[in-house]
Amino acid sequence: MLTKRTTLVLRYCLIAALGVGLYSCKESESKTTEPQKLVEEQTETNLLDAAAFEQTINGKKTNLYWIENKDIKVAFTNYGGRIVGLWVPDQEGVMTDVVVGMAGVQAFADASEPYFGATIGRVGNRIANGKFTLDGKEYQVPTNNGDNALHGGDQGFQYKVWDARKPNAQTLILTYRSPDMEMGFPGNVDVKVTYSVTADRELKMEYEATTDQKTVVNLTNHAFFNLNGEGSGSILDHSLVIHADQYTPVDSGLIPTGTLDSVAGTPFDFTQAHTIGERIATANEQLTFGKGYDHNYVLKEASGTLKPAAKISGDQSGIVMEVFTEEPGLQFYSGNFMESKNTFKTGAKDDFRTAFALETQHFPDAPNQPEFPSIVLEPNETYATTSVYKFSVKGS
Repeated sequence: MLTKRTTLVLRYCLIAALGVGLYSCKESESKTTEPQKLVEEQTETNLLDAAAFEQTINGKKTNLYWIENKDIKVAFTNYGGRIVGLWVPDQEGVMTDVVVGMAGVQAFADASEPYFGATIGRVGNRIANGKFTLDGKEYQVPTNNGDNALHGGDQGFQYKVWDARKPNAQTLILTYRSPDMEMGFPGNVDVKVTYSVTADRELKMEYEATTDQKTVVNLTNHAFFNLNGEGSGSILDHSLVIHADQYTPVDSGLIPTGTLDSVAGTPFDFTQAHTIGERIATANEQLTFGKGYDHNYVLKEASGTLKPAAKISGDQSGIVMEVFTEEPGLQFYSGNFMESKNTFKTGAKDDFRTAFALETQHFPDAPNQPEFPSIVLEPNETYATTSVYKFSVKGS
């Protein structure tokens, strides 16, 4: 019986064969050959039509951008500062797209899930009731997640057209000016995100921001991953390690209660490798609130230094992803709200728990939780933080 991953590989190969017409293609049985590599390279580009990413939105042009280095290739659009796809070799040498995404700008704009691959801001994650106070003045962000504001409000950075430039083949620089009181946040904030790929199969993300008024900033990227490949089925058999002894429990609205609880003896303990699905159905109030995992982990080492945050591997592909960050927290989301309402670039639906996210961040609701690391940015300061996704295969 064909697995979803086998079917996906055959689908990729069929697309590629139309472009090259010279080589047969099947799921690899031995070492990768040079002709097979040519087929794989055709596959990556044939899946995306640059014209589908060319629009004008609010007077600004959107486009498709590629960056690449040895054994890693990433597609972006400046609409929402989104990762559209990310290709790395699996354990057989087959280039595999491990980030789910849409086939064009309009599909991203129309998606019921707003955050696929997006650069998130001004404030990633939730703010209770959309309210926070700075120097005695209360600010209101539009609520778009029940009673709370999520990822910067209903018109956050995921819907903005970023200015983009490529200084070289390995680097894409995105910039955006968020005007004073956009989504209720004070200050004109200039944001710069530098995405680059290294020869070590890393996607490096460097975030910077400055402001002319006191404000709050918490930036991240919301890539949805499936290390077996987009459209390959459930992620519940992915094996995960998170370098955190504590997490921030939440109420029914997914707002942190303010405590840092130990993961020991709970389904949230990923200090040793567990599959995502191993304990996800456990009778546990926190899992009920999140409909699975949708929680912030308190990383072991201090923020401000690039440190290991997580390691996860695909059960079928053998692809391994390590997450490194200077941030104090990591949000693990197990795809609990995926509802088969959207169609990805491979033609697959966004079925329940067919992708996960590992979002580097400061803690949710930080503006209202004085014990949490602060996300306040002053006019004389520069917000700067770096995170990295590094790819390899099992046994390498």
